Amino acid sequence: MKTILIIGIGAGNPEHITVQAIKALNRTQVFFILDKGYANDDLLALRRDICTRYIEGHDYRLVQVSDPRRDSDSPSYRSGIEHWHEQRAALFEQLISDELKPGQTGAFLVWGDPALYDSTLRILDHVLARGGASFKYDVIPGITSVQALAAAHRIGLNRIGEPVDITTGRQIAAQQGGDIHNSVVMLDAHCAFERFVDQALHIYWGAYLGTADEILISGPLHEVGAQIREARETARARKGWIMDTYILRRAVS
Repeated sequence: MKTILIIGIGAGNPEHITVQAIKALNRTQVFFILDKGYANDDLLALRRDICTRYIEGHDYRLVQVSDPRRDSDSPSYRSGIEHWHEQRAALFEQLISDELKPGQTGAFLVWGDPALYDSTLRILDHVLARGGASFKYDVIPGITSVQALAAAHRIGLNRIGEPVDITTGRQIAAQQGGDIHNSVVMLDAHCAFERFVDQALHIYWGAYLGTADEILISGPLHEVGAQIREARETARARKGWIMDTYILRRAVS
């Protein structure tokens, strides 16, 4: 039986790697690396650095392939995501069938934690349902950008007796300002927080968390919202990509 490991590798700092993840890296013969096509892909370089840093010996291969592009012109967000996942499932099936021998272990290195806003687990289940490849898989958790953000700003995610809402930019854009009390927002490509600048909210924002390019801004939303947009646009233009996360928090009366 072939084995696939889905290894959470943290938010960007190579030292986010857990002991469990290091052991998983050293069990792996083939690493599947998805290239998103950025001219300056620090994320690819970091994956390679993690392998070089933590794997003892050189008895492994890196198989790098182009990641299918998501169709931004799809008639609906959900149908676009489903089509993209189907393309990825076909690619994963081919990789596992062609690049991994029976009895070998392959791995996908996943940013943050595989259980939080990542599609790898869902796609591997899809691959198994297709019936074209047979394998078992295990999941190794990792440090998320949510944890890295809270640590960088030296704050707790929860306050006394208060829940934490983890959501997306698309979802929070549809909310009313009064509904926001303590929300972690991920995957926000359009600065949805700007809808709430007239609300008494505090924002803790971070980009490229854990890396040498880390940017942190915090303060009352009405004071720092424009600064965050400018920093975000400047950083994205310079690097060609951006990964950022933020917390919106209403003051406790």
